[in-house]
Amino acid sequence: MCAAVNNLYCVGRNYKLHAEELGNKVPTEPLIFMKPSHAAVPLDKETIQLPKTSGQVHYEGELVIRIARDYKPGITVAELVDAMALGLDFTLRDIHNDLQKKGLPWTPAKGFRNAAPLTPFIDFPSLDDLEATDFTVIKNGEEVQRGNVKNMIFSLQTIVDFVGTRYGLGKGDVIFTGTPAGVGPTVAGDSFELYWGDRLMGTCLIG
Repeated sequence: MCAAVNNLYCVGRNYKLHAEELGNKVPTEPLIFMKPSHAAVPLDKETIQLPKTSGQVHYEGELVIRIARDYKPGITVAELVDAMALGLDFTLRDIHNDLQKKGLPWTPAKGFRNAAPLTPFIDFPSLDDLEATDFTVIKNGEEVQRGNVKNMIFSLQTIVDFVGTRYGLGKGDVIFTGTPAGVGPTVAGDSFELYWGDRLMGTCLIG
């Protein structure tokens, strides 16, 4: 488990094009789910073992923020967050689709071990720098995803206010803030590189 992770919140369908590519409705308020902290593993030149008998596994690259102090109403993102990373929200897609049809919780599709690899954290940049910098997912040497906070349906401030007022936020909590379009399947032997602008944040190999 990643030592820095306490509660692990995730935002679903936070990019319009991603919601549309999976045939989902665009939400009118943040769609929040959680992964166990045991799902978090380092995305730093590691080989990550994923389930091989549960149907397709999809990658979803995301910007991740780390909470530095207890949430209080009126606190800003800049005051609340001390660091950011990039992560992969691995999803058992066949199971996820079945759970959605039945209206059941997503945990079996989202919460398995190794389902939330995280790059090393870096200091949280200014909001201007966030909007000026894309993050990208490179799979087997080819760019498959590109995202930017300015294209999110719900801003980082909206997300932390929503999660903080309903569920609470404290030091060591992390939030996966949603994935842009371009998700797809991954299999053993695939390699991933995650970039923040031109900065290589982390790499991994799927075992």
